[in-house]
Amino acid sequence: MKRSAGIVAYQIQNHQIMVFLAHMGGPYWKGIDRWSILKGEFQKGEPCKDAAIREFEEECGKPLTYTHFFYLHTEKQKSGKLVTFFAAETNMSAEGCFSNTFLKEFPKGSHHIQEFQEMDDYRWFPLEEAKQKILSGQRKALIKLEKYCIEKGLLS
Repeated sequence: MKRSAGIVAYQIQNHQIMVFLAHMGGPYWKGIDRWSILKGEFQKGEPCKDAAIREFEEECGKPLTYTHFFYLHTEKQKSGKLVTFFAAETNMSAEGCFSNTFLKEFPKGSHHIQEFQEMDDYRWFPLEEAKQKILSGQRKALIKLEKYCIEKGLLS
């Protein structure tokens, strides 16, 4: 079974949870308003937390600085992949983010190889808006973050 790890970057602004999401790059997501938590697969022998931080930094092109970091939950995706989500409180800017790239034959069967960004846009969203825009298999991570913030009294 494939395993991935990701980080829900968040901050509290005016008693509201804001989450940092990225829009998937490549030809298939162009024009589709679905966003993702920065995440990716483990390397052999890599600790889960280290994989989450590495993937976050690869996919946004910036080091992750945070004031609070914790485990959220692990969930099996529709694809069968097991994803472990962490949360990190950060004040990083979405400005200047850039991702690694990948090569893909596009259009399929054309023998034309093109290079695409893994992620092509980055934004901070209010939690309720993020719940609507995020890929459905990742929504539970946002709900877990909201529950945590309420239980810790971070929104009052």
